[in-house]
Amino acid sequence: MIRAGVVGASGLAGGELVRLITQHPDLELTFLGGSSSIGRRPSELHPGLRVGHQLTVRPVTEATADEVDVLFLATPAPVSAELAALLADRVPALVDLSGAFRIRTPDLHDRWYPKARRRPDLAERFVYGVPELIGDRLKDAPLISLPGCYATAITLGLAPLTLGLGLDLGTVVVDGKSGSSGGGLHLRTADLHPYRSGAIAPYAPTGHRHAAEVADFLEHARPGSVTRLSMSAYGVSHVRGLLTSSYVLTDEAVDARELARAYLRFYRGKPFVRVRRHEETLIPVPDPQAVLGSNYADVTALYDEDGGRVVVLAALDNLVKGAAGQAVQAANLRFGLPEETGLTQQPVVPA
Repeated sequence: MIRAGVVGASGLAGGELVRLITQHPDLELTFLGGSSSIGRRPSELHPGLRVGHQLTVRPVTEATADEVDVLFLATPAPVSAELAALLADRVPALVDLSGAFRIRTPDLHDRWYPKARRRPDLAERFVYGVPELIGDRLKDAPLISLPGCYATAITLGLAPLTLGLGLDLGTVVVDGKSGSSGGGLHLRTADLHPYRSGAIAPYAPTGHRHAAEVADFLEHARPGSVTRLSMSAYGVSHVRGLLTSSYVLTDEAVDARELARAYLRFYRGKPFVRVRRHEETLIPVPDPQAVLGSNYADVTALYDEDGGRVVVLAALDNLVKGAAGQAVQAANLRFGLPEETGLTQQPVVPA
C-alpha cells in the first residue's frame, strides 16, 4: 500500500481527498495535517465522512515525512510554499493543490500570488499541468503542482487547438462560472445565503489568476500559441461545478466536422475527458450537473460562422477533477498505477 497524507484536512478539497483516498484500493490514509483543527477527526470536520479509523489532525513537522509516501497539500498558497520548503527533499512525492508553484514566470507569479514567497529553486523543480497533457512527466516526479479548477477546464478546452492542431489562437476571451465551493470555507459577506442564493456575481470581471496560469503554461508548452487570453469570472448559486466558455476569435474559416474530429483524436485513450456533442443528451452539454461527484471533464468545441469564433465549452466538478480527484489521478501516474484507479465513480445526476 502507498501511504498517503493530507494537509489541510479541514477544507473542502482536503475532505474530498480523505473521501477518495479511503476508497482507493492502493492508497492508505496514514496522516492528517493542519493547524486550526488539531486533534479533530475527519468525521467531525466533514459530516458526510465516516472513516473506519481514528486518525486525528496533527501539526506538520519534518517527522511527517517518515509517515507518508505521498503528501497532498490542500492548503493556501503561502502555506504550501512554506511546507514545500520544509518537506520537498524529505517526502518521496509532494502534490500541491494550491497556486504556490503553478506559474513559473517569477513576475507573473508575484503579481497573482504576492503572499506566496516560494524558494526559486523549488519553483523550477515542480512539474505542473493537467495529467492528460503531462502524464509522461509525472512518473517518479517528486514534486507535482496541479492547475486550479478554472485552469484545468480552460486548458483541457484549448489544448486540442494549440497542442493538437498547432493553431495560433490570437485572442481568447474566457467566461467562467463556478459554484460557491470554489471559494473554500472562508466566511465572506458576499457568500452568505441571502446574497449568494440565486445570484450571478461578477467577482472577477476583468481578470483571474487561473487565466494567467493557463497563458503561462501554454507559452512554455508551445511559445506564441496564444497572443492574448483574458477572463471574466462569475459566482453562481450552485455549490459544486463550473463551466468555462472560451471564445477563440479567428478570421480563418473552420470546418466544424474536422474540429470535432480533432478533439476526439486528441483525447482518445484519456478516460476522464469526455468529448461531447452539444445536443447528445436530454440537457445540452457540457453542463456541470452532468459531471458532479466524478473526475470527468466534459468538453466540446463549436464553430460560430457568423461571429467568426470557435466556442469551446468545458465543465467539471471543481472539487474532484478541479482539485482532489485530479490530485489522486496525478498520484496514480506518479506511482505507476492506472490513472483511473480509485476514480471510477460515475456522476451523480441530478444533484
